[in-house]
Amino acid sequence: MQIRNRVCGRRLRLRSTLPLLGATVGLTGLAWAADIETALAVEEKANSESVQSQKRINRIDDQTDSMAMEYRAVIDHIQSLRVYNSQLEKVVGTQLEELASLEEQIGNVTEIGREVMPLMMRMVDTLDQFVEADVPMLLEERRKRVNDLRELLVRADVENSEKYRRIMEAYQIENDYGRTIEVYQDTIDVDGEERTLDFLRIGRVALMYQTPDGSELGTWDQEQGRWVTLPDDYRDSIRKGIRIARKQAAPDMIRVPVSAPKESN
Repeated sequence: MQIRNRVCGRRLRLRSTLPLLGATVGLTGLAWAADIETALAVEEKANSESVQSQKRINRIDDQTDSMAMEYRAVIDHIQSLRVYNSQLEKVVGTQLEELASLEEQIGNVTEIGREVMPLMMRMVDTLDQFVEADVPMLLEERRKRVNDLRELLVRADVENSEKYRRIMEAYQIENDYGRTIEVYQDTIDVDGEERTLDFLRIGRVALMYQTPDGSELGTWDQEQGRWVTLPDDYRDSIRKGIRIARKQAAPDMIRVPVSAPKESN
């Protein structure tokens, strides 16, 4: 009887314990599920943060690549500038040398200019004296040329090179007179009388004239320094010379009055 009561009591206690165990297991399952959800949430958050971090890393990596490219570009530009500056320094050095040379040349030109002006003045004076002492051919024209040169020398707006060129041009004209033949008309003073005559110039060897009607002939006597009358036997020579000068006849020998050479002492 006692044994049966004990068995019954154990069964009773077992039955009362089973609901408690079930409750405990249920509570434990709920807690475990909550932990899983929490862990999943944490993992999801971590994954999200990881994605964001990766995006930031990618963005920083892109920025780093861009900055690296810019850096390389700047380095290349700096290198180019260095090469350019080096070349520019050489150019500047060359220009400075040229500038120094030009300054020296300018100084020399100034000095030469001070020497050239007196020389040109003497050349004009010499030309003037030569014209006055020469055969009086085209005398007014030649005197005017000398006077124009004198006026040119005092002009500040004309370079010395141009002044010198004009002087040399005048000398060349005078030189050409000695090897050309020419006919022209001019008015001169003959024995105190103004007369318009036809002149024939044979270089500087002879300067002859005839009146427009050909009735009078004459020549310049350099030894006497005056005009003298020529005999009629020069008439054909003067006419022929005039035709040759006007290119109306072929060059030929003509007779001209020439002073006999003097013996030197």
